[in-house]
Amino acid sequence: MQMVKVIGLMTGLTVLMVGVGQYFAGSSGAVLFLAMAAIMNFGMYWFSDKAVLKMYKARILGPEDAPDLYRMVDRLRQEADLPMPTLALAPSEQPNAFATGRNPAHAVVCVTAGIVKLLPPRELEGVIAHELAHIKHRHMLVGTVAATMAGAVAMLASIARWGLIFGMGGRDNRGQNPLALLVTVIVAPIAAMIVQMAISRQNEFQADATAAKLTRDPGGLASALQHIEGYAKQIPMAVNPAAAQLAIINPLSGPRQQAFTGLFRTHPPTEERIARLGELRI
Repeated sequence: MQMVKVIGLMTGLTVLMVGVGQYFAGSSGAVLFLAMAAIMNFGMYWFSDKAVLKMYKARILGPEDAPDLYRMVDRLRQEADLPMPTLALAPSEQPNAFATGRNPAHAVVCVTAGIVKLLPPRELEGVIAHELAHIKHRHMLVGTVAATMAGAVAMLASIARWGLIFGMGGRDNRGQNPLALLVTVIVAPIAAMIVQMAISRQNEFQADATAAKLTRDPGGLASALQHIEGYAKQIPMAVNPAAAQLAIINPLSGPRQQAFTGLFRTHPPTEERIARLGELRI
């Protein structure tokens, strides 16, 4: 099912890019953008995890860099019957974490410096289990591709805006079908965020439930979610919005972002996640 979603995202990106190329440069533009879409789809599958880590400015950790964290992840991944993921550390002081990678054999669990400092071991264990649950259910490929696709759609919207400013689109196309241009400039980026929202909401509930079973402590994860959301409102994180939906709690939750993220929420309300965890009987 996850691969069907990935194929759907890649197909949608291809159709959108070909449409943009056709609008601005006719058949030659369609062919050029089709080639670009093929390259981007290839990159999204094979290298999107590296792109996401770059968005978070994360670096890879070895066992000697964080032995306690490494042992925690190793123990939980054995409980989940998963290969050992690569560990990464993002320098942000905001507590947060995410998983990325194209499959369990090439998975990455990334934590921020803030989460290691501020969360007690019980809560950190719940967060790690949550990210391993994303890997187990193969959510991370869909989320990572969606994040990369959102960045690509934002790039297309930028191209469309500049094309409008400089009067591109060809003599045959100029002035025709303004609705297509409106969709490209305004609706397409919104559609990308809606795709992210639809993907991540149910995934978060499933990962929460699986994490609770792995740790046998739903209260630890519930407490972690509450604390992370509180910290996210106080400690800003500089990250590309396209990658925000991968984190366990949306990192763009500060006062300046709340009005925007409220419209396009990529995560279920934390209160609802905590309530569902409280209903679990482990």
